[in-house]
Amino acid sequence: MKWTVLSDNRSRDGRLTTEHGLSILLQTQRHKILLDTGASDVFIKNAEQLGIDLCDVDYVFISHGHSDHAGGLRYFLEHNQKAKVIVSPNAMSGTFYSKRGNLHSITTEWPELDTDRLISIDQTCELAKGLHAIAHIPQNHIIPKGHQNLYVQDVNGDFVLDDFRHELALYIDGLLFTGCAHSGLENILSACPWPVHTVVGGFHLLDGMEPEEEIQSLAQRLKEKYPKTLFYTSHCTGDNVLEVMKGVMGEQLQSFRCGTLNEMV
Repeated sequence: MKWTVLSDNRSRDGRLTTEHGLSILLQTQRHKILLDTGASDVFIKNAEQLGIDLCDVDYVFISHGHSDHAGGLRYFLEHNQKAKVIVSPNAMSGTFYSKRGNLHSITTEWPELDTDRLISIDQTCELAKGLHAIAHIPQNHIIPKGHQNLYVQDVNGDFVLDDFRHELALYIDGLLFTGCAHSGLENILSACPWPVHTVVGGFHLLDGMEPEEEIQSLAQRLKEKYPKTLFYTSHCTGDNVLEVMKGVMGEQLQSFRCGTLNEMV
């Protein structure tokens, strides 16, 4: 199994373009899966720079409805004629806004999808052998404080706090992809009934939003409860948050960037 970061806020390769978005190519012996598509076609351009062909991707997994994770889908569908799209129906039907700074839409402009290419996920299920989507994640543990700025527009046009029923996580062969982990990293881990050796994705822990002592406490809980699990994060995990967590977790926590390639036995 190996995974390559195609789109992220940060880069380790001067040839690659950054954006506020996330896209990772995951390759196993059985599947080639695009985990989110970033905000634009940046992931396609970066894949070309890295010599990666996306035409033979089997699945596109969309973790939630925000445009920084699904905005590039329409470009991908022009590029790839066969991949099936895994997404929550709540992601496709929702109208999402952020009040961080000025009120602005973060809703994805969804392309038309043929029914034979759409896999609509409304409950946790096995998509193919060893490939699982996790839906409707119970929020029994704390959730990121940055959510106070994230809203859904209801049928009356009112803005209500997003409950992230549109968020999915993906599990395959011991790897858990969290997207942005809007439902909370501990909640996603608790909702996963299979053994996890690697967690990859954003944690939605923003600098200036989370008290340092709470970040330290979270890191300590992860270290104690999941001592053999490796955590890789970037995108919506703040630089200071990463530094604080790493101070507790050490090498168990790593950051990724555009161009990061991780190969696992």
